[in-house]
This record gives sequence, structure tokens and C-alpha cells, in this order.
Amino acid sequence: MTTPLNKRGKKGLNTDLKRICPFKKGDRLMVISGKNKKSMGTVRSIDLKKSSVIIEGVNLVVRHTKADVNRQQAGGKVEKEAPLHVSNAMLVCPKCMKPTRVSRGFVESEETGGKKKVRVCKRCKGLIDDK
Repeated sequence: MTTPLNKRGKKGLNTDLKRICPFKKGDRLMVISGKNKKSMGTVRSIDLKKSSVIIEGVNLVVRHTKADVNRQQAGGKVEKEAPLHVSNAMLVCPKCMKPTRVSRGFVESEETGGKKKVRVCKRCKGLIDDK
């Protein structure tokens, strides 16, 4: 497997990965394609190198585990979430509760007195980052 190139053509982590993943841990997402289409859940983890996201309760797979005497673990079938590609999920706006694209905007910050970069819903123009 080859290492991805960044903007300058050097090997290493692509610097534009944050741009293709507008999600944060704890955001509510909707799956827009695949067998789990139209199912919703919150983000458990994000892997920027693989451009994948794990959503709670979505894309469940069954893993068969062997019993482990040392850890006192019973064997059997275990259901767990598998990662989805970032392009198959869409952020759900907390204001309008619909899947939406995300734009960036600036809001005046009370604490610092300057501007703060926030995520904005493309549908209702509401702020996604209310903190």
C-alpha cells in the first residue's frame, strides 16, 4: 500500500483530510447510502487516515469470539459497529433535524472579544456549534 501524498507532493498524512470530514465526536449523523440508508446515530470515533467514521448502532456486524479462560470471557457471537466511509454519512442539523451540508462561518466571541470559527447549516443557516 502506498502512502498518500500531501499538497506539496511529499509522503505523509494529507493535510486536506479535515476538509472532507466536517464531523466531530458526538455529532448526530444520517447514513445516505448502503444497506443502513436513512439510519441515524451519534459519532463514536473518526479515523482521518482511512476517512472512516464509526456511528453508534449503525452498520452492525457479527464477530465470532473464542472463549478465553485467562480473561474469564465467554465465547459466542458479538455484535459491534463497523466503520463507514465519510462520504456515506451526512451531518444532521440540531435545529432543523434534517441532513445537511456544512459551511464555515465566523461569530463574535464574548470571551475573547474576537471572532470564532463555527460550523453553519446550509439549509436553515443555523449554528451547529452552539458551545
